[in-house]
Amino acid sequence: MSEVKQEVLEPSIKLLVGTHAEGDDAGIYQLDFNTLTGELSNPQHVAKEGRAGYLYLSNDDKRVYSSNGTKPGSVSAFVWNEDGNQLEKISNLPSEGDGACYIELNPNEDLLAAANYGSGSIVMYAVDENGEITGKPVARQHEGNGPHPNQKSAHAHCVKFSKSGDFLYAVDLGTDQILAYPVSNDGSLEKAHVALQLEPGDGPRHLIFHPTENRAFIINELFSSVISVEMDTKTGTFTTIDKKSTLPLGYDGPNACADIHLSDDGKFLYASNRGHNSIAIFSVSDDGHMTSLGTEPVQGDWPRNFTLSPDNNFLLVANRKTDDIAVFKRDKASGLLSFTGKKIGLPQPVCLKFR
Repeated sequence: MSEVKQEVLEPSIKLLVGTHAEGDDAGIYQLDFNTLTGELSNPQHVAKEGRAGYLYLSNDDKRVYSSNGTKPGSVSAFVWNEDGNQLEKISNLPSEGDGACYIELNPNEDLLAAANYGSGSIVMYAVDENGEITGKPVARQHEGNGPHPNQKSAHAHCVKFSKSGDFLYAVDLGTDQILAYPVSNDGSLEKAHVALQLEPGDGPRHLIFHPTENRAFIINELFSSVISVEMDTKTGTFTTIDKKSTLPLGYDGPNACADIHLSDDGKFLYASNRGHNSIAIFSVSDDGHMTSLGTEPVQGDWPRNFTLSPDNNFLLVANRKTDDIAVFKRDKASGLLSFTGKKIGLPQPVCLKFR
């Protein structure tokens, strides 16, 4: 009897990439990621959109939202076609400002918020049961400035709903503030208060939450540092725990931090340096203090965004200026990274999201 050979299929998952590409290349791409080898392959252009700089995926993976960093800015909602290889646009609304750079759904997925970097404002919309962006947007303009040349006015760079959905946090690079907007039961925004006043010139950019503790981590673009804070879930205010530089001692070249992520176990923090072109690595203690473990070169230029694979075995970096995505192996015990030698070319990648 002849032996039947069975083909062994390698495990593959999908990676979505938002880009700042222009012309025919503009929009969102989808790639295959091999969870064993770390190889990226089969890039597909799945949606045409202008400066789709940040993506957010619904929990059921059926919808994709993008913030579009145009002037004026906009937000878009997409659904997958039957084959799962093309995104079909179902909504596109003005972001009520310029340069929309961040977007997020609330936990119930019936509200959508976006941050406008250029105009220093935020906006929130209702989302219906089909995932379409509906209703009249609620916009809030920030005011203020800071000592850095990039802080001549407000620059909202990130919006994050609290885990309960009771607050919408707005990270403003221009005013060195994180604002907390209480969210009413009817889905409206109440008057904001300052959740955290950072030091002048810090230039906060992104905010992430600890997976289990009432704790958050902030990356400062202008001062090249990360901050850990304790969160009061009732008042929405933050108390600083620790602050550390993302740069090695002795480095005095230009740098602008960008993205920040925490391992699923909450033990290691990662932050991207644009200029130094590295990923800063920190261990995180049980009380929220951070210890620098060094930096890993990103094998490219201008790492605007990066992400951990769902199993946390790999870290992928979007190098915007070298038009590529680099893949690093991650040691779960030490938190350290090592370059796999695997890269793939893609025009101006700026956001990575696994499906």
